[in-house]
Amino acid sequence: MAHTIQTESGTTERVYHVIEDPHAHDDGHEHHPETGTNLGFWMYLMSDCLIFAILFAVHAVLGRNYAAGPSPADLFDLKLILVATFMLLFSSITYGFAMLNSYRNNIRGTITWLLVTGLFGLAFLGIEIYEFQHLAHLGATPQRSAFLSSFFTLVGTHGLHVTFGLIWLVTLVFQLKKHGLNAANNRRLMCLSMFWHFLDVIWIGVFSYVYLMGVVG
Repeated sequence: MAHTIQTESGTTERVYHVIEDPHAHDDGHEHHPETGTNLGFWMYLMSDCLIFAILFAVHAVLGRNYAAGPSPADLFDLKLILVATFMLLFSSITYGFAMLNSYRNNIRGTITWLLVTGLFGLAFLGIEIYEFQHLAHLGATPQRSAFLSSFFTLVGTHGLHVTFGLIWLVTLVFQLKKHGLNAANNRRLMCLSMFWHFLDVIWIGVFSYVYLMGVVG
């Protein structure tokens, strides 16, 4: 943009002004916060996959070292673990219902199904804590054998993840009550959904490899 001015000597000069385009640094692309959030969360899940892969590998190496102690067939109650498995699988289904309600902008339905999901998650954790206490009562502690050390580490790590997921879920419920289904809360719902389903997948591996194969194999 330019305009002319008159100097003291009577001459005129053309003065140019540069108007900065507010979108000049965007390179023609819009910035979406959800893209960065989702990418970062996927990277976190991949790092969690590596952690669990290492724990599975350790259990594969140490899972037969009983040190003349009890074996999985002596310790595990598959019926009880199957109930815990269904609790976690049902929680994944109810979380799906919460997501469907969020797509419909139904805040009450979203919160209700999140709370149902939390109850199933608490039931799963309750069964896991009971199992750990029962094993400790039998003297099957992590110090007893390499098998039990790897078992408690793998299953306990998964249990801690479920605990953190429940804390996240309760926090999200309060955020939804305060701010509703805004863009930020929708991103949080999606991230927690990925995290919760990820824990289901990991638990299916734990149930199949650690419990089922441990007893049957």
